[in-house]
Amino acid sequence: MKRRDFLKSGLLLGAGLLTKKASSLSPLVKTRPHLPNIIVILTDDQGWGDAGCFGSTLIKTPNLDQMAREGIRLTNFYSSAPVCSPSRAGLLTGRYPPRTKVTQVLRPSRFTFDPLQETANVLQNITFALEPGTALALPKKEIIIPQALKEAGYTSCCIGKWHLGDIKGTRPHERGFDHYFGLLYSNDMAPLELWRNSKIVEPHPVNQDWLTQKYTQEALWFIRENKNQPFFLYLAHTFPHIPLHASPKFRGRSKAGLYGDCIEEIDWSCGEILNALDRYGILKNTLIMFTSDNGPWWQGNPGYLRGRKHETFEGGMRVPFIAFWPERIPPGQVSDEMAMNIDIFTTALSSAGVKIPKDRAIDGKDLLPLFEGKEKKSPHEALFFYQGKELQAVRVGKWKYHRKHYLLYYPIGFKKGPYLFDLEKDPNESYNVIDLYPNVARELELLMKEWEKKFRVSV
Repeated sequence: MKRRDFLKSGLLLGAGLLTKKASSLSPLVKTRPHLPNIIVILTDDQGWGDAGCFGSTLIKTPNLDQMAREGIRLTNFYSSAPVCSPSRAGLLTGRYPPRTKVTQVLRPSRFTFDPLQETANVLQNITFALEPGTALALPKKEIIIPQALKEAGYTSCCIGKWHLGDIKGTRPHERGFDHYFGLLYSNDMAPLELWRNSKIVEPHPVNQDWLTQKYTQEALWFIRENKNQPFFLYLAHTFPHIPLHASPKFRGRSKAGLYGDCIEEIDWSCGEILNALDRYGILKNTLIMFTSDNGPWWQGNPGYLRGRKHETFEGGMRVPFIAFWPERIPPGQVSDEMAMNIDIFTTALSSAGVKIPKDRAIDGKDLLPLFEGKEKKSPHEALFFYQGKELQAVRVGKWKYHRKHYLLYYPIGFKKGPYLFDLEKDPNESYNVIDLYPNVARELELLMKEWEKKFRVSV
């Protein structure tokens, strides 16, 4: 069935949902190899506490809660950066963002300078100007998940926010994905256009009320067309990044305002995908990983954690994570072991039996043994926290050490720190215990220096 016919099937209502032209994907095969489908669902700026299974009482997320009950929930899972583009680079490559040169938020190639916004950015200690050595897009030499999975015969699709380059040669369908549908950058950037592969299918300004619905329809179409062969779906939702939008069906539905409406609509989307997988008999053999690209911005709940987006404090980088795979992951698990979105790359490849690239440093670890209950401890001895190119913090076990660095809401020109936090006793980083444990702080500072030396020669 062509996409146009699929959209006409009545699953969605509203203007602008039909598309003009369908692109061909790999032909269906008669027999399905026993390789898992892999789905990564990524939200934008969703807080650690913005789902029922992570403690929210205002936002209802029955489908995410079901996935958590029937899979595993990680409570100490981090993004690889506290902002969009670097975090996505880390997720898709399995590498800390400075290795990829994507260390700042990328802008549209046709971006118009806004002096008022630039002034606000400076006042908030946010730097958008590209520094020397910063990439304009994810470099072509980087291997991302869909490229690696092609080795095992996977068909792949990227839906939603890309934010890793919009010039020719850097868009998703030119970087290993067989199909792309979505916005090339954040929904607060202009011109805001909806793309399908190399064509604009909805010009600026896109009606954002319908984005989650459209993304879901595209995902259902892709799943249906590829149900007989292994596929990789990267569904990167636009919301709850501001400006907030929801379809009429979900607007005013939650007790958390429009922000909550956005997340409840995303939860509905997850339910539609689960239902489709079940309907086609492929749910049990599908690995789904759900997370957010970083902590919440102006709205959203970081839980009891300190900080928000743009900060390497827990609230800026600790994000919700759920893994669901009925065939492999025992239900009802909760793990407090630390992990990071760079692990999604390695875990996806491992689940498909694809070898990890040996020609470059891969920082991500395979989380499947943790998911399956075969291992109880994190595969990481340490996790490193970058703000742009600057290494600001490290976590080892219960200890998190911050070097002296600028704070988002502190006056410009004043660095604060260093800090040492015991995350077991003080998960919201409220009490600096560096004077009580100076030896721990020295050891962690030495670890960071050693890491930086190795990092420079292992890019």
